[in-house]
Amino acid sequence: MFEEDPAGRRDGMEVDGEPAGPRPLAVRMRPARLEELVGQGHLLGEGSALRTAIEHGRPHSMVLYGPPGSGKTTLARMVAANANAAFEELSAVQAGRAEVRAVIERATHRRRMGSPPAQTVLFLDEIHRFNKAQQDTLLPAVEEGLIVLIGATTENPAFEVNGALLSRVRVYALRELSSEEIQIVLRRALERGAMGATSENGAGAEGDGQDGPPGEDTRTVTAHVDEGAIEFLAARSAGDARTALNALELALQTAAELGEPSVGISRVEDALQRRAVLYDKKGDRHYDYISAWIKATRGSDPDASLYYLAVMLEGGEDPRFIVRRMVILASEDIGNADPGALSVATAAAQAVEHVGLPEAKFALAQAAIYLSLAPKSNTAGRALGAAAGHVREHGAAPAPGWLRSGPRPGQDVGGYDNPHAHPGHVSPQELMPEGVAGTRFYEPDEAEGELARRLEEIRRARGR
Repeated sequence: MFEEDPAGRRDGMEVDGEPAGPRPLAVRMRPARLEELVGQGHLLGEGSALRTAIEHGRPHSMVLYGPPGSGKTTLARMVAANANAAFEELSAVQAGRAEVRAVIERATHRRRMGSPPAQTVLFLDEIHRFNKAQQDTLLPAVEEGLIVLIGATTENPAFEVNGALLSRVRVYALRELSSEEIQIVLRRALERGAMGATSENGAGAEGDGQDGPPGEDTRTVTAHVDEGAIEFLAARSAGDARTALNALELALQTAAELGEPSVGISRVEDALQRRAVLYDKKGDRHYDYISAWIKATRGSDPDASLYYLAVMLEGGEDPRFIVRRMVILASEDIGNADPGALSVATAAAQAVEHVGLPEAKFALAQAAIYLSLAPKSNTAGRALGAAAGHVREHGAAPAPGWLRSGPRPGQDVGGYDNPHAHPGHVSPQELMPEGVAGTRFYEPDEAEGELARRLEEIRRARGR
């Protein structure tokens, strides 16, 4: 009942695992050989571990970590095909432990019945969606080599894959494709006549259908694709080859249905529409973009600060999360170089609570601009860090008796010299504990000129 061909065919499925029937252009254009793969040169250079494993048909368990449309599924299929292994594909969004056990059962059957024993490659898309218990189901089979696990994820495996499983796999980080690489993919589709279209240099064949299996509907169209349209798609697809190819396919089909002789920028822009912001409020990008916002604002670049703020708001980030970081930055990175920054940030926080989105976005933008352009100083944090370091190293010295709240049994309490009784409201009385007197933690920087002058006057008046 488990007998299958090496590609892991299923009833109602194509041999390559895709659903039967017409397939999207991105699927038809999926490369089958390493030489056809665009991008990921840092992983697939001559002599690299991954390339060698694929070329020699020696698959190993791995996690492919990278953005959408960067080639994770393609690489997994190449690993299985070059090893003549059965290819099992699951999506962690829909599958659970029962589906994993079924795969393991089929893999066990292949190992027992094959001569030589057949390998099984399990491609688990969005592996980060599996919880710890589900991931643990994979451990024995991976440990014993019963299955070669290839997990795909857009989230950092260090945070999303449990340590026991992570220690048994190699992690390969894929990069998003460059605009130039996306253009190569798009032109290749046109040159192969995948949609019966031609590029500006005349390449392409009209409806040869060479990229689809016999009988597949490839929708012959006769349209010329402007060079500007290709460049636009490549630039706006955010490194996602699948998005670019699917948009090209839709643009060509729409042009054919409307009888348009060519596909220009307006047509591909309509097909692409507005790309949904790739933003996971619980994933890496949640932290990546707030980190980028903090660093851009600290770097006094209001344009960059507004850009990352817009990305977070468009992605549905909680504005309270954003504004809390604004309040922190106002003290940590601006401090007394501009005390008003904290007031602006806390006012923005109040606006978020009292007004809410979408109107609170104006207060957030105002605060982002102000914080970006405010003079910067981190002396408050550095001074506190220096004081805390002294306490950790030397312990907490007892406060002088005259500063304590009241006398304790057996203790002498000296008289507290109230500074309001002195000119300029400054007393020469020592305020540091014994052994700490004379230690300085706060040193104003150039952004705190007025405070530096005031501190010098006070120290001189106190004889310090």
